[in-house]
Amino acid sequence: MSAIINDIEIIKAESSNITAVDFDNLTFGSVFSDHMLVCDYKDGKWHKPMIMPYQPVTLDPSAKIFHYGQSVFEGMKAYKDAEDNVWLFRPEQNCKRLNISSHRLAIPELPEAYFMEGLKALLQLDKDWIPTKAGSSLYIRPFIFASGNGFHASPADAYKFIICTAPSGAYFSGDVKVLIEETYSRSANGGVGFAKAGGNYAGQFYPTQLAKAKGYQQVIWTDDNNHEYIEEAGAMNIFIRINDTLITGPTSDRILDGITRKSIIELAEAENIPVEVRKITVTEVVDAAKNGTLKEMFGAGTAAVISPISGFGYKGTDYDLPKNDDTYANYLKKRITDIQTNKGEDPFGWRVKV
Repeated sequence: MSAIINDIEIIKAESSNITAVDFDNLTFGSVFSDHMLVCDYKDGKWHKPMIMPYQPVTLDPSAKIFHYGQSVFEGMKAYKDAEDNVWLFRPEQNCKRLNISSHRLAIPELPEAYFMEGLKALLQLDKDWIPTKAGSSLYIRPFIFASGNGFHASPADAYKFIICTAPSGAYFSGDVKVLIEETYSRSANGGVGFAKAGGNYAGQFYPTQLAKAKGYQQVIWTDDNNHEYIEEAGAMNIFIRINDTLITGPTSDRILDGITRKSIIELAEAENIPVEVRKITVTEVVDAAKNGTLKEMFGAGTAAVISPISGFGYKGTDYDLPKNDDTYANYLKKRITDIQTNKGEDPFGWRVKV
């Protein structure tokens, strides 16, 4: 069945897989909705997107994504409120960042209307896939990759933009214990650390495996020069509370400009929580843990929103953080998720109705 809605061609799936899904026991990003949006770049321009049944993508073995890694992505979520309305959280920021990442990897920038209108049309079609159980959401994965062929080391002449969605539960469950990295680096000055490039994450997997073998769940990344400064937590930005002040590192060539990160900063400032955006050394964090002024640490990102850190390891020593329910992490996570799910006021205009 084919139709035109908002100038986007829609080919509906002949049948839905939704009845086979246990929405009360969702893992993260492993079950996929009925449809996906696909848009091709060829002949020097992006062509109109279309929505089709979720299906495999066929590529030539010489497609440049396999050889030179031109691939960028975003992470978003859709929520459904008690009145069955569908909401997004700051989606224009995801579109903007996707194009910033694309520009850095010599990928043609995508028209904003293709991203926004295409996403809304996809969510309207797969609205029933949005879970309503607390802590669950419809995870949204927009991505662009090089589909053009050839072994020559140069930008491709063809690309695909795809949006897939996955009803998902919590990203992390339980305490997260981290290891401060002393050898490996996530990114370097002048590199692509600020972009959501697939290769950034591939490079993290091996050091993270090493940390997991030692009993930690994630790595705290430090700078590429002397491993002196705290930079990110796994695939998330990091916040550190010393006494009553919340500290996070400044964005740079190496650090992703996280949407959850900037939302936490704006929200904390509005709530009169002291915030400092500055470099913070590993030594400062270790000293604060030793003298009792380190109150909490947490990762911040789309998938987990806020993930409290229960302790960290450094140079063979483990440091536990205080156990306390009255934390900035709990308070800020509730405020943000209440905005996202239309359960609380949104004085910032972050919530977007689909």
